[in-house]
Amino acid sequence: MAAMKNQAETVRRVRLYVDAPLAAGAEVALDGAKTHYLANVMRFKAGDRLAIFNGRDGEWRASIAEMRRNTCTLVAEIETRPQQAAAGPLLLFAPIKPTRTALLIEKACELGVSEFQPVSTQHSQVKRIKLERYRAHAIEAAEQCGRLEVPPIRPLTPLAEVLNDWQPARRLLFCDETGGPPALDALAAAPPAPWAILVGPEGGFSPPERELIKSRPFSLAVSLGPRTLRSETAAIAALSLWQATLGDLRDGDSDTIS
Repeated sequence: MAAMKNQAETVRRVRLYVDAPLAAGAEVALDGAKTHYLANVMRFKAGDRLAIFNGRDGEWRASIAEMRRNTCTLVAEIETRPQQAAAGPLLLFAPIKPTRTALLIEKACELGVSEFQPVSTQHSQVKRIKLERYRAHAIEAAEQCGRLEVPPIRPLTPLAEVLNDWQPARRLLFCDETGGPPALDALAAAPPAPWAILVGPEGGFSPPERELIKSRPFSLAVSLGPRTLRSETAAIAALSLWQATLGDLRDGDSDTIS
């Protein structure tokens, strides 16, 4: 009984994203970094089991068929959760310093964001981004929090261009540091629609940018309270309010805290 319990705990604790098709009996070859993690960090060996997902085919229980120094082969055994589409909002944000952007991506993934859209603004301090680094943060967060998909990250695009190409059916929750109705009240009164959330750069939006955003019929300017929030804090607060009002924080199922 103790051995079965330990095995179940191992399956629950270790979860990896893999970029390969998943089906019963499918073999998955891991790269050197993931092999190192399983072999040297988690001390896994041939025959041990873990959970894997690819964002398309659900989550699967897999066993280690072969473990070598730099390679590891997994075999998918049984699907444990079917794939579900992400239902959270799109998050628009102006890139900030790397460590703070990493925190923003991690927490936004945990809070169910469906996609990221980095935007450049007049006061943006970061002019270039590394999409692969952003994606690595998103993958790690998805592995940790139990998501079945890794939210895509779009290329950095000027804010005005994003607004010009906007799909009118999607509402935009504009977190305006100059004030507005409380976000919670505004969300509670809003009709059903797909949503996006926009948080600004460290220096805030310029007056012309603010007017541009507010002029769009799909935009809803709101306040996140009396204190000035950092960009990553604003994103976390806005996503939490959206999820509590319109999303899955209203569900009764509890998540594992790790």
